[in-house]
Amino acid sequence: MHAAALAEISRGDPRFADWRYHAFDVEPERLPEALALLASRQFRGVNLTVPHKIQAVGLVAEIDPAARQAGAVNTLLLEGGRWRGFNTDGYGLSAGISGDLGVSIEGTPVVLLGAGGAARAAAVECLRRGCSGLWIVNRSRANLESLLGLLAPLAGKIPVHGIGPGFKAGDTPRGALVINATSAGLRESDPEPVDLRGLTGVRAVFDMIYNPPQTRLLATARALGLKGANGLGMLVHQGAKSLEIWSGVPAARTAPVMKAAAAKALGS
Repeated sequence: MHAAALAEISRGDPRFADWRYHAFDVEPERLPEALALLASRQFRGVNLTVPHKIQAVGLVAEIDPAARQAGAVNTLLLEGGRWRGFNTDGYGLSAGISGDLGVSIEGTPVVLLGAGGAARAAAVECLRRGCSGLWIVNRSRANLESLLGLLAPLAGKIPVHGIGPGFKAGDTPRGALVINATSAGLRESDPEPVDLRGLTGVRAVFDMIYNPPQTRLLATARALGLKGANGLGMLVHQGAKSLEIWSGVPAARTAPVMKAAAAKALGS
């Protein structure tokens, strides 16, 4: 995805001709060592995935306000020999939902499934974008309460509700955008994270999972005649925003190239 974008922008700008994107496997306990080594080798930037996103917050010199609110960073930029931390997941989520579903988070009630790291960034973005209300559904009450505590200072006048398992249709709003931020759906044997038939008047469904391209949740959404989209758009847009942070090239310019390369790699 990044290689395709770099190849494209280097055609018109020789500054990027020798830029390369590499993948490294780093054990969590060696992340501080790895970041120090990458800085010493003058890497321009770094993407982080789980479980490094939260750990890295305490390892960077400066954190972007949006990333601080989310309590996680997925993009680092080296400036003056020190790492600055950003989080592009929220941008990727809203851009993916807007582009693939034609739905704006602003003014829309959101039912968010999950309370882990992915859900944390999604919840913060929904509040920042001005959703009309946020309903968080999670099996673990402890994780749910932790997320609700994090969101309380950010919510302002936006109502935020925590819902445990076994909830009823009346516990969620009509016309909601349902966002799956759990890992349920990665395997064919996984149960659906929620029974869409038990929700009232769902507007659309966005599943952060992009491989497989159609989870059971999205298959049910299609059977019910609902708009549905997987997480490929989110993956692409968060990556394009990361590249913008490193290069200054607008994400809107590289996103189409990245999406084509990602879709080709996934065989979809």
